[in-house]
Amino acid sequence: MLWIKNGIVIDPKNKVDGEKMDVFIKDGKIVDESEVNKEECKVIDANNKLVVAGGVEMHAHIAGSKINVGRTMRPEEMRIVRHTANKLRVSLGRVLLTSPAIGYEYAKIGYTTAVEAASPPIGSPHTHEELDAIPIVDKAMLPVFGNWHFVFKYVAEKDREKLKAFIAWAIERTKGYGVKVVNPGGVEAWMYGGNVKNLEDEVPNWGVTPKEIITELVKSNEELDLPHSVHLHCNNLGNPGNYQTTIETMKLVSGLANKKRQTLHVTHVQFNAYAGSSWRDVASGAEEIAKVVNSMDNVTIDMGQAIFGHATAMTGDAPFQFTLHKLTGSRWVNKDSEIEGGAGIVPIVYLPKNPVHALQWAIGLELGLLVDSDKVVLTTDYPNGGPFTEYPYVMAMLMSRKMREKELERVSPYVQKATSLPAIEVEKTLYDVIQMTRSLPARVMGMENKGHLGIGADADVAIYSINPDDVDPAAQYELINSEFRKPVYTIKGGEIVVKDGAVVAESWGRTFWVDARKKVSLESIDEDLNSFFSSYYTIQRKNYGIQEEWLRNPVRVEVN
Repeated sequence: MLWIKNGIVIDPKNKVDGEKMDVFIKDGKIVDESEVNKEECKVIDANNKLVVAGGVEMHAHIAGSKINVGRTMRPEEMRIVRHTANKLRVSLGRVLLTSPAIGYEYAKIGYTTAVEAASPPIGSPHTHEELDAIPIVDKAMLPVFGNWHFVFKYVAEKDREKLKAFIAWAIERTKGYGVKVVNPGGVEAWMYGGNVKNLEDEVPNWGVTPKEIITELVKSNEELDLPHSVHLHCNNLGNPGNYQTTIETMKLVSGLANKKRQTLHVTHVQFNAYAGSSWRDVASGAEEIAKVVNSMDNVTIDMGQAIFGHATAMTGDAPFQFTLHKLTGSRWVNKDSEIEGGAGIVPIVYLPKNPVHALQWAIGLELGLLVDSDKVVLTTDYPNGGPFTEYPYVMAMLMSRKMREKELERVSPYVQKATSLPAIEVEKTLYDVIQMTRSLPARVMGMENKGHLGIGADADVAIYSINPDDVDPAAQYELINSEFRKPVYTIKGGEIVVKDGAVVAESWGRTFWVDARKKVSLESIDEDLNSFFSSYYTIQRKNYGIQEEWLRNPVRVEVN
C-alpha cells in the first residue's frame, strides 16, 4: 500500500485543478482512504509537488516489422547506450530504441501506457512478441484495415453485417484493440505503382473509394461499439494542399454521435495540414483544420509534432514513403503485407533552417495551441516526427509564448510568412497539458481506468518537482522542460519504478485486446475466409493470428 501525502493534484477527468490532497493505492488501484491501514502504508511525501496520472501514449510505432526494419537499416542508431546490463537490461538507441529502452524511457518521463499504432495483421505474432519485451508500460496495438481485401469486398458488396463480423474476427485473431486505417485504398493502388489522391478516387479493381471505405468502417465500428473509434491516417499525407482532404474527411462523420467518445480520431495531423499547391508555396492549413475540429463534438486529433534532429519515417502509407525517398534521397525500404497493405521506411533529419522542416515544426505547435485541449493529444508520431522523450519540450512550448519566440529565432524565417505561429498568443496551462497527455488520450482510446486518479483507476502515477502554486510555466519554461524529463516518482500498478528520474525496478505491464465476437455472426464470413486463405494467403487459416495464452499478461476487453 502507498500513501502519497500532501501532493498538488491535477486530474482533468475528475475536474481537479491544483488541489492539495492525498492519494491512496492498494492492490494496483487508486482507493478511498477508508480502504487502507495508514500504519501499513509506505508514505511518499509529495508536499509542493505535482501529482498526476501516468502518461498515456496513444500513437507511436514501438513494436513490429516497421521498427525492426528501421533498426536493421539504421545500425548507427544503436551506437547510443542508455543502460548497461545490471539490474536492468541493456538498452540502446538514439531515436530508434530497442524494446527495453522503449519501456524505460517512457517510464522516465512519467508515461505508463503505450499503444502500437499500426500493425500488419499477418505480423501480429511478431508485434506481440515485441510488445511483451517492452517493460513497465501497459500496451495495446491497432491492426490496419484500410487496404485489406476483405474490407474492399464487403464495402463493395454493401454488406455491413459481414464487415462487422470480419472486424470482430480480425481483432480477435490479431489480439488487437481497434480499427486502424492508413491511406485507405492508396496502398492497394501502390501495388500497381499508383496512389489515390482524394476521397472520390476509385481503388484499382475493386470499384470502391476512400470515402466509402472510411464511412463503412466508421459506421461498423460504431455499431460494434468498440472502446476506441476508427483511428485514421488520412489520404494525401505529406502533400501540399492536403489540409483540404483532411477537412473533407472529418466532415464524413458529421451527425454520427457517441456519448462516451469521439466517432473518428484523425492521427498525426501535422503531416496532413499543408496548404499551397507545391513545395514552393507550401504553407500551414492548421488554422482551418482547428476551426473544423473545434466545431465538431465527435472528432479528435493528435499533433504529430516534428522535433528537430534525427527521426525515422515509418508508416503503413507505402506510396508516401517512396515520395519521401525521392524528395530526400535517403535510404528506402518498402514492405508488402500480402492482401492487407504495405509499409515504407525512410531515415530523415529535421533541420531548423530547412524551410519545410521548420514549417512542419510550426504546424504541429499551431494545432496544439489552436485546437481545444479536450480534442488534441500531444504526440510526435514516434519515430516519424521524432523521439517521444521530447514531450517535455513540446509541453513547455505549448505553455510559453516566450519560449516559442526564442525558438523562432533559430528556425527558418519562412515560418514567419507561412504560418500563424508567431502571432498566436495562446499559452496552455498545466491543466491543459495534463489533459492532452493523460485524461484525453485515455478517453480517446476508451481506457476507462487510465489517465486519471479517481477511485478505481489503475495506480499509475507520476510525481514531478513542480509546484503549480509557485511556478509560472509561461516564464519558467526551462523548469517545465527540465522537470517533466525526470519525475521524482513514476508509479506503475502501485509499484515504484522510477525515482528521481532513474529506473529502479522493472515490472511487466499488461496487453489489452478487444473481443467483440458476441456482437456478430462469425459463421456468416466462414466461407469467405476459407476461400481467401486458400487462394491468396501464404499461410493456412488455422495458423493465422495469435492465441491469448501466447501473451505475457493479456487483458481481454469484452464488448457485449
